[in-house]
Order: sequence, then C-alpha cells, then structure tokens
Amino acid sequence: MEQRSASVGSKSELGRLLQAVLTSRGQANAVFDILAVLQSEDPEEIQEGVHTCSRLFGTLLEREELFVGSLPSEDAVLAGSQGAIHKYKVWMRHRYHSCCNRLEELLTHPSFQVKELALKTLMKFVQLEGAKPLEKPQWENHYLFPHTLFRAVVGGLLIPADDHSLLISQFCEYLEYDDIRFHTMQVATSTVARATSQQPEVSLTFWNNAFMLLSAVNLPLQERSLTNFYVKHAQTSDKWKVVHLKEHRKAFQEMWLGFLKHKLPLSLYKKVLVAMHDSILPHLAQPTLMIDFLTSACDVGGAISLLALNGLFILIHKHNLEYPDFYQKLYGLLDPSIFHVKYRARFFHLADLFLSSSHLPAYLVAAFAKRLARLALTAPPEALLMVLPFICNLLRRHPACRVMVHRPQGPELDADPYDPVEKDPARSHALESCLWELQALQQHYHPEVSKAASVINQVLSVPEVSIAPLLELTAYEIFEQDLKKKVPESVPLEFIPTKGLLGQQGDLCTQFFNLS
Repeated sequence: MEQRSASVGSKSELGRLLQAVLTSRGQANAVFDILAVLQSEDPEEIQEGVHTCSRLFGTLLEREELFVGSLPSEDAVLAGSQGAIHKYKVWMRHRYHSCCNRLEELLTHPSFQVKELALKTLMKFVQLEGAKPLEKPQWENHYLFPHTLFRAVVGGLLIPADDHSLLISQFCEYLEYDDIRFHTMQVATSTVARATSQQPEVSLTFWNNAFMLLSAVNLPLQERSLTNFYVKHAQTSDKWKVVHLKEHRKAFQEMWLGFLKHKLPLSLYKKVLVAMHDSILPHLAQPTLMIDFLTSACDVGGAISLLALNGLFILIHKHNLEYPDFYQKLYGLLDPSIFHVKYRARFFHLADLFLSSSHLPAYLVAAFAKRLARLALTAPPEALLMVLPFICNLLRRHPACRVMVHRPQGPELDADPYDPVEKDPARSHALESCLWELQALQQHYHPEVSKAASVINQVLSVPEVSIAPLLELTAYEIFEQDLKKKVPESVPLEFIPTKGLLGQQGDLCTQFFNLS
C-alpha cells in the first residue's frame, strides 16, 4: 500500500490521472486517487497533489462542468432519475468541495510551503468561481462573489492556535484589489465577532493574527470609482456596493469598531494607537465614533495615554470634538519617567505640536514650561539638550510667559508659589513663579547643557530652534561627539609648574618627607 501511494504521489502518475479525468468522464473515479495524495505526510507529495487539484478543478470551473445552484445531496441525485451529465456535475461538485475543505485544513500544515501553496490555490478558485459562479443570479446584473469559499479562506488565517503572520503577509498581496479588500473587511468583522462570542477568553495569537490582517487594509484617501477587481465581471453596475468608496469606509469602520470594543492585550493597545492617527482615523466614515476608545485609553496611563493623545488631538482639531480635559491629561503625563520611556521622541514631537498654537492661554503654557524645567533638574544630558530648547521655544511663542525669566525681585526658592503636586495646570500658579531651574542648570557638569541653559541670559531670538534633530539623541551619541572634539595640545592645569616628585621647595611634603 505504501508503494502504491508513493507511485500515485509521483508527478508523472498524477499527470496521467489528471489527463484521464479531463479526457473521459468514465475515468472520473481517478479523482479519488488525486485527492488521496492531499492526505500524504510527505510535504513534497502534498504540493504535487495541490498543483494537480489546481489544474483539475480550475479546468472544470472554466469548462462549467460543475453543478450550478444549491447543491443537492449526492446520494439523492445518484439514486434519482436525472441524466448522466447532471449526476456527473453534482458528483464532481462534491469532489470540488472535498478538495477545498482539505486545502483549508492545509492552511495549518507545519510546512510553510504547503500553507502558501494551499492559500494561492484557494485564491485561484475564488477568482475562477467568481468568473464562473456556482450559484444562480437572483436578478439581472446581480453581483456574485464566492462568499462561502472566501469566508473559509479568511477564517483559516484567523485561527486562535497558530501564528499566521507570514501567511497573512502573503495574503496581503491580494488586498490591492478593491473587491478582495471589501470582502476581507466584512469577513474579518464577522470572524472576530464569532470567535469572541464562542469563547470567553480569546488567545493572544488570535488577536495578533486579527490585528495584522486588519492593519494591512488601506483605503484610498480620495473619492473615486473602485473597479480594480480580482474577480472579473463582464460589466459592473453602479448599484453594487463594492464599487463605492463610501461603502468601503463603512465596512472599514465596522471592522475596527468591532475589533476595538473587546478587551485587547496591552501590547495590541500600543500597536493600534501608533497606527490610529494616520492609518485608521482618516478612513473612517465617522471618526468621532473613536472618542470612547481614545478617552478610555487616555485613562490607562503611561505610554498608552501618551499614544492616545495624538488621535484625540486630531478629533479635536479636525472634527470639532469637545474635550476640555485634553491639556490636563497631557500635563499629567509629565513626570520623571517621560525622559526614559521608549516613546520619548514621539511624545515631545506631539507635545510640540499640541502647544504650537499662539491662542493658548499664558497660564497653561507657563505650567508646561515650569513643569518641564522642574523635571529637567534630574533629567539625563541627552534629554536636557532637547527639553531646554523646547522650553525656550514656548517662551518665544508666548511673550506673556517671558516674565518667568525676567523677575529679579521674585520670591525666594523656599517660597516658590508653583505647586508641583497640583494636577490642574490652571491652579499650579506657574505664571507667578520663575524659571530658576534654568539658571541652576547653567552650572551643569556637561558644557553643552550649560550652554543650552544660558540662552535665557540673552534676548531670545525670534525664529524657533528646531528640536527635530534632538528628539532621538542618545547618551552614546553625546559621548561620541565629545570624543570627536579637538582638544588643544597644551592645557594649563596649574599656575606654578611642579618641580620634582614632592613639589616645590618649602612645600609641606618636602618638610616631612624626602627621597632616599
């Protein structure tokens, strides 16, 4: 038996069986030998079997030799009085279903080559079945798409057991087609809903697979007719939802809202928020529906809150969202850890954007400048070289705040009116204080920090200093810069040169010690 299966699994034998099935209906039973190869344990034999099934059923679909319509029971048809051709088409349609079911199982095969080939073959069947539908149109110019087969393909990618990141990356090649993208969004929405309803707790692998697929969906930004279809049609109709970008936006919105309403792992929260402002919000039919997700993310704290602020700012700035606590939330994120987190550069880039408006009240800007100056006292040099120009830029944008560096008769340090514990910047009394911290930093051990802090000693220049090159600055880069500096050959270390090992004549050392 093993010898026979090995011979059947050979390329030449499979080619012979293929020719037998395609040339004579009397040899149709040979399809069982072809399908049996898909059950082999040898990955190379399976791949040969998949190639053969692809050619076999691809040809049968093109010839329209599979039954069209609601598929009846195989036993009932074979026992009935219908003609031989009708029975053959029903019987072969059942074999086609068996092949597709096995290919869906192969999407979880240990060999990636087998999984990739199974995916490509199934997508080929989607294209052929769409061009030669296996269901009858309900009315003239009815839009037909192989929903059942395609649902099985996407469902095979979104399974809770296996990490399908590589396979999903292969599937993403098909998302450039408008119809595949539209139906992927619909199927992903229903698959996520079904998975979460069936199990009280979904695995992290499922969420990662789902996020990778959802984040790969990109819609065009400009309104246009969508006709780049993977499944070819003789003619398109304006009545089809799949040709309108408006319908794609609705499906995109439903997909993401259905995904984000669940309790996601913390790592996924960060990934979603990083992509929110440029890959999700611009494509939603109603971006303001994200307000609940973003405000709840803001309350989480730490990096999650930091990343959520960008999406909130877009809703406030472009969609007239009322969120009065925005700057209070931003102010609350300023703590000593902000100089050490992974998203430090992103945070200060966004903070610079949020505080760029000249219409912000002076007390608010003063609170941010004072809080940053206070935190700067314990910040590392690489952060100071970025935050000091940041504070000076705030003073340049808001001349009303410059009183904080021009208050010679200000209070003593032990009577500083600024309240660092107050969470509301309006009640922090920052504008009544002064930036004595910048003067203290002029005595910093690193000369570049001291130089940056000394800028306030002169009149601030009108053009702002760009902090973009300083956002990613690291301690290693500062160290490398210091090593490359040219040091003068002779540096005066003492006013009186030393003579002898024990110093000058009459020195304390020479009085009590001598060399013998």
